[in-house]
Amino acid sequence: MGGERRDPPFGGSVAFLLMNLPLGVVAFAVLTSFTAAGLGTAVVWVGVGLLAVLVLAVRGAARLERARVYALLDRYVDLPYLPLPAGGQKERWKGRLKDPSTWRDLAYFFLLFPLGIIEFVLVTTFWSTSLALAGLPIYFRWLPEGAYYFPSYDVRWLTVDSTVEALPWAALGVLFIALSVALTKALAGMHARLANALLGTTVAQRRRMERWWAEAEEKNLVAG
Repeated sequence: MGGERRDPPFGGSVAFLLMNLPLGVVAFAVLTSFTAAGLGTAVVWVGVGLLAVLVLAVRGAARLERARVYALLDRYVDLPYLPLPAGGQKERWKGRLKDPSTWRDLAYFFLLFPLGIIEFVLVTTFWSTSLALAGLPIYFRWLPEGAYYFPSYDVRWLTVDSTVEALPWAALGVLFIALSVALTKALAGMHARLANALLGTTVAQRRRMERWWAEAEEKNLVAG
């Protein structure tokens, strides 16, 4: 299910990509602050508690991120966590730390910040340019001196001061809108594949989970 390649919905793609930067900033700030504080105070055991909280927070945030990917991009990401061993907290924490999914969750949230910057810049640049060009025949008359100057007000290589002169620019804007739609869906699709790669299950994990469930079923049958 996680490997489906259909195009994500356009509206969800826009919302998802614009959300990635603020979420990436929050994730990066929390990860760096907790990691630095935890490692710095690990010698007095306070840091161990902070790092434990960080591990639980990352795994919880990864669950929310899988839900966000599914809600906005219509891509289901399988839950990859191996079952925790029976026993005390020590054994359960060993299971969490040995689970590769914990570290892949951590890697995803570290990457979310730089990826969010790139995605935000590309989406806002393409869409602002596209809409500005497409709407030029409408708003040029309200610009300073009632004209649009390309490339800038001070450097006037081209002047647009009539609706007829603005129409070619509007046509270019429509072309840019089509490119922006394609770019938005492509970026969202690539991010969904990254989320599936880091937050989903690997082939090795699926096999381990299948063996675990088979062994658990055998134990239940013997006990019965």
